[in-house]
Parts: sequence; C-alpha cells; structure tokens
Amino acid sequence: MTINYGYARVSTAGQDLKEQQSELLKAGVQEANLFSEKFTGTTINRPQFNKLLAIVKAGDIITVTKLDRFARNTKEALEAIEPLLDKDVTIKVLNLGTIENTTMGKMILRTLLSVAEMERDMIVERTQAGKAYAKAHKKNYREGRPQRVITPQYQAIYDYLQDHTYKQTATAFKVGTATVSRIKKQIESNS
Repeated sequence: MTINYGYARVSTAGQDLKEQQSELLKAGVQEANLFSEKFTGTTINRPQFNKLLAIVKAGDIITVTKLDRFARNTKEALEAIEPLLDKDVTIKVLNLGTIENTTMGKMILRTLLSVAEMERDMIVERTQAGKAYAKAHKKNYREGRPQRVITPQYQAIYDYLQDHTYKQTATAFKVGTATVSRIKKQIESNS
C-alpha cells in the first residue's frame, strides 16, 4: 500500500510551519504522515527527516512544497533524494511536479537543483553588493539589527532586571530573555 508522506521544514525557530503543513494536507497527506521541523537545511542530519527516511519504503511518496525543503544546495539535495529514488520512492514537489526513478526524472532533478542553487547564489551576491555599496556611501551604515531606542518600557525592563532574574523579567514584561539581555547590554554600553 502506497503511503503519501509530507515533509515541512523551516530554517529558523522564528519561522512558521503552518503554511507548508496546510499545503501538504490539501495535497492529500494524512496528518499522521506529516513530518515537520524547524531545522537548518545546511545539513541532511535532521531529526524528523531522519525519522521519515527510516520508515519510507518502495512505492511510497514524499511530498514537499518546494524542492529546497530537502537541502540548501544541489550536492546535499542529491545526497538526500537520489537514494530515495533508487529505493523507488517518488518525490512530489507541489510547485514543480513529480520526480520518479527514471533517467529523465533524475536529469530534471539535477537541473532544477542547479537552477535553485544558482538563484540562491545570485541573491547572496546581490546582498553582498548592496552591503558594499551602503558601506561606501552611507556614513553611519552598520550591519545587523538597528539599535533600539530606549523607551520608558525598556528602561522599566532594565530597572526590573536589577532585582529579578532574566526569566522573571521576561515573563513579567512578556518579552523573550534575549530581548532582556539586549536591552541590558545596550543601556550599560551607553552609560
């Protein structure tokens, strides 16, 4: 009996899996067969992905919303996908189509992965060029998160922290402990 598994992945804890999960469920994946995780695509050693690989068998289908959910570059994606194709597992990519264990299927896979990797490389190049331009033309350019303005609430968080733990402060003000830490660091570095 063919089982249609779904795999959803986002790269960071701040990203949301709901959109991918919803698309996979609409595509016919049963909720019990849906594997989801917040884990970087730079490695194929991902807990939920590994669980999926351990149970999938010949004739099954793995459905993803986009090809880059498997990995971040062509080499790693091929390392993950080719053994599945050799095992006669079909890969269904919702925004592309179906990739099967055929000569044509493997050629299409390699071509698509190469194009996806090229697109990512071009984005990185444009981003780096934009940063270089900004550094050369903007006197106060600084990479990273802009410094927050110390508002009365942020000052209150800092003051509260003087007599409480980071966790207590974060809970009291409904912010993350990392936010509390950044506020403390900024106020103390400006003093």
